[in-house]
Amino acid sequence: MPLLAQDAAGVSLQEQVCRQVRAQILQGNLGVGQRLPASRALAMELGVARVTVEAAYARLEAEGYVNRKVGAGTFVAIDVLARFPARPTGGTAIAGPSQRGLSMQRTTLKAEGNAGLRACIPDMRAFPHEIWNALQARILRQAGHNALMEYGDPQGHLPLRQAIAAYLAQSRGVRCHAGQVMILASSQQALQLLALTLLDAGDTAWVEDPGYHGARAALQAAGAVLQAVPLDEEGLAWQGNVKLPSPRMIYVTPSHQYPLGMRMSLARRMALLELARQHKAWIIEDDYDGEYQYDHKPLPALQGLDDAGCVLYVGTFSKVLFPGLRLAYVVAPESLIPALSSARRACDGHSSYLQQAVTADFISQGHFGAHLRRMRLLYRSRRDCLLEAFSPLADQLQLVGFESGLQCAGLLPAGHEALLTPAARAAGTQLRDLRSAHLGPQQVEGWMLGFAGLNHDEIKREAIRLIGTVRKTLVKA
Repeated sequence: MPLLAQDAAGVSLQEQVCRQVRAQILQGNLGVGQRLPASRALAMELGVARVTVEAAYARLEAEGYVNRKVGAGTFVAIDVLARFPARPTGGTAIAGPSQRGLSMQRTTLKAEGNAGLRACIPDMRAFPHEIWNALQARILRQAGHNALMEYGDPQGHLPLRQAIAAYLAQSRGVRCHAGQVMILASSQQALQLLALTLLDAGDTAWVEDPGYHGARAALQAAGAVLQAVPLDEEGLAWQGNVKLPSPRMIYVTPSHQYPLGMRMSLARRMALLELARQHKAWIIEDDYDGEYQYDHKPLPALQGLDDAGCVLYVGTFSKVLFPGLRLAYVVAPESLIPALSSARRACDGHSSYLQQAVTADFISQGHFGAHLRRMRLLYRSRRDCLLEAFSPLADQLQLVGFESGLQCAGLLPAGHEALLTPAARAAGTQLRDLRSAHLGPQQVEGWMLGFAGLNHDEIKREAIRLIGTVRKTLVKA
């Protein structure tokens, strides 16, 4: 008797194969590096066409669950047990070539590690823990009493700064060398350090509105007077507004505006650089998730277009590796590095040299690039799943800013955010509303919807729950 149902509630055979393989991986029954059955053997086992299994494997590879190697086979690509130890479920693992039996029992996927719809959360389940742990173990064996175990340079571990400079030059168009890179614990610390070092109390700082609340907090802590600047489809929109005071600092997220998701056009970038030159202002370019571009090639970083030395480029490993790593970086003109180093020394000295060393090896040995390529495929697939899952709510929720990043924005009609947000949270949906992103009067209403930290089944469940909450609440209103 075939193990796949031809009439399983309208679910295609390909989808049934995908679901069961995902379930086995996410429950830890299939470990990273384990070889899956050959497509021909699995097709015979399940009583389906080989093309069905081939299509399922190709989809799972695009989602980041497996790697396919010509002539070698299909292998599990993510290590779930390294971070989320599996609980006994009674499920059966997929058999290898010398074993038989693919259990098609319906299994409820565990929600361990489920990030809900929270924005800016990567999937730590898909991180290559085995590689990371091996690199760390090797470094610890070799460390002994060397510099990695002592106090270090406040600017950061030189091999990591060299690796970051090389990566940014190749992938983001940033023009820098290791002497311009400073390693910090987080992008928030970077923003605070830059604001405290470069601003005097009473200086004017332009911020996007709506925009990142953490940047506003850092600037205000330095005594800056914040000036909200509106947005249009090309990003920061100051042209023609003669009432705006002259800025001393301008904070922008040009690659994927936070929270609305538009990217600043090349013409607008050039105009912003000219504005900063005229006003002798600093620009903080926060490239918090610029590595994830799905539908277009990334525009060059502002820093790479800057001939006046006014752009301070901020990046983080929290979105591309994992938040607990606590590593970020600033690329600044070389003339500023002594002052920034002095400020860092007075703050907390330096970040963990061990983690910096592991990250440097992870990048220089090619693992970082491979991980990014896999995550782009995985997150794009999840983005597509979210767009489809929320399509029934298109009359109430307009999704924007989904061409890149780890989340998109869902815009609501006027008056709906205050009505629907409490109901959604009461129903168990984790999300962030757009009200807190505004400095001035609220111009847009809605939510930020994260998709990167969820697999397809989790996205669909979250969408069903939120759609149900919205419709139920609106009926009662």
